[in-house]
Amino acid sequence: MLKTLIKDYKVILASGSPRRQQFLRDLDLEFEIRLKPVEEIYPDRLYKFEISDYLAQLKSLPFKEELKENEILITSDTIVWHEGKALGKPVNREDAIQMISSLSGKSHEVITSVCFTTTKLEKTVNSITKVVFRNLEAAEIEYYVDEFKPFDKAGAYGIQEWIGQIGIERIEGSYFNVVGLPVDLVYRNLILITREMNRLKS
Repeated sequence: MLKTLIKDYKVILASGSPRRQQFLRDLDLEFEIRLKPVEEIYPDRLYKFEISDYLAQLKSLPFKEELKENEILITSDTIVWHEGKALGKPVNREDAIQMISSLSGKSHEVITSVCFTTTKLEKTVNSITKVVFRNLEAAEIEYYVDEFKPFDKAGAYGIQEWIGQIGIERIEGSYFNVVGLPVDLVYRNLILITREMNRLKS
């Protein structure tokens, strides 16, 4: 359905994440990958999903002047919200171990925001998933960090990897959101945006 509806448009994914790229392929979408560097800094006043919304929109800014009328740009950002602060990507081994240790035996929220940008409209949506870890042993955390090197992941873990398989007790919400992209929201909103763009053309 979506592939037929979107055939007159070009989808651009501004992400180097292989997980996000694979999700779009799984939707049977043709898309182009475009990357531009963005300094991911946000105002301190922002809270929870406001942070990921802001960063997803920030990532769209370098592309706006070059977008064509038939292009739909997708930018996104994921944060882990834990004990009143956002956890981003760890800077080194020690930081990764500290992050996972802070999540051990507790619940946190994974928040992903997705921004859709065209020449005529911009829409940002987000998904929040609650994740609960059991109490992890220090040896388990160190093994995971050393073997899987989760330095490209917010919160220093991937739910689809070993640590998720042995350490997560339960989740509430979208599993795919925790992996890195709320695929259901992307699918539904691409349909809505395509229909709106068709309406604006008529």
